[in-house]
Amino acid sequence: MDSNLIDVGGGPGSSVTRRVWARVMQGAVEDAVRAYEAMAAGHRERVLEEALVVPAATRETLVEVLRQARDYTGAARLLESDGDDRAAAPMYEQAGAPLLAAEAWLRVGEQARAAAAFERAGSLEQALALYQALGARESLAHLLGRMNRPMEAAEVFHMLGNTHAELEMLRAVPTDDAQRPEAVLRMSSLLDAEGATWRALVLLADGLKHATGAGAVMLQAEQSRLLRQMGLASPPEGAVAAEKAPPVVDGYGYLKAIPIFDGLSLEDMRDLYRLARPVLVPAGTTVLEKGAKGGGLVVLLEGMVSVSTGPGPEARQLNMLGPGAFLGEISLILDGPVSAHVRAHTVVRALRVTRTDFQYFLETHEAAALRIFRLFTQSLAERVRALSS
Repeated sequence: MDSNLIDVGGGPGSSVTRRVWARVMQGAVEDAVRAYEAMAAGHRERVLEEALVVPAATRETLVEVLRQARDYTGAARLLESDGDDRAAAPMYEQAGAPLLAAEAWLRVGEQARAAAAFERAGSLEQALALYQALGARESLAHLLGRMNRPMEAAEVFHMLGNTHAELEMLRAVPTDDAQRPEAVLRMSSLLDAEGATWRALVLLADGLKHATGAGAVMLQAEQSRLLRQMGLASPPEGAVAAEKAPPVVDGYGYLKAIPIFDGLSLEDMRDLYRLARPVLVPAGTTVLEKGAKGGGLVVLLEGMVSVSTGPGPEARQLNMLGPGAFLGEISLILDGPVSAHVRAHTVVRALRVTRTDFQYFLETHEAAALRIFRLFTQSLAERVRALSS
């Protein structure tokens, strides 16, 4: 060790860092924290350099000092230098250094955590390779969507049986893409299977405007099949087809209108919408149970729900809600109990965003997460003010 790192007591420390080291070696953690926090950045870096030559027990005490001082990167670096990558990885995550966290997770064989951290860091190809190796198909599908590889994403969502997300990905294939006719054909098949054959015909008519060659032949064949299925001899005029097609209530506009999502970019909103799961709730079924852990966000598309003070016959009805209403948005962020009982008054078609899926969205969309938390805080403050008055 350099002679200028030796104090009269035989311990480490240059003239500017000795104050911290004296307290670390005495085990006076709180005093060491205050001394470390008061140092300039260059001097804190010097402490980390000096830590490499002290005994392991002293270094452990310093790690605790750094953790309490919230120098998570410094603590992670020391843990990493000691080969303790398992402890270093979450420290790097807390420091907002997902790439370093990913590499640490990878070194200890935590591939799933490494993949998620690589995705947060924007190292999408590395995340993709790990998701593929793990067979994590849902994460893989969402990542392919973020990487603008919609046909591949749609194929994985198809294997998962997630028709909603598959349709979203197929819609994202550009009209000038060579795979657009195939995407239109698959969308048409999905819509027909859902009983939305008129919508499928409208889609095919629009697709034929841009298709040529083999793609046009393929779409014309599907159009003829659907026309025969409906007992029609020829394709209806576009305006007539659009008029006969039932209105599309896919919930995107309703989701976009929720206050805590105000200001999210188009790309972020489409990613969030793709995470939503369509649900069909029979009349009389409980949608949200009072006192239960929050089931996430529910956005009503069709039907009516009854909101009451509880499930029993003595419960008082508070409200009746219909299409466009949303419930449970607070549970996306605060995992508390549901404050009211919600029951389907009629058959209800809705979108649900689970807390787990929403947490994934927040972890992989940093700018959107910041915006959402800011708006959520403002909304919560307004509710508190309203209750106080």
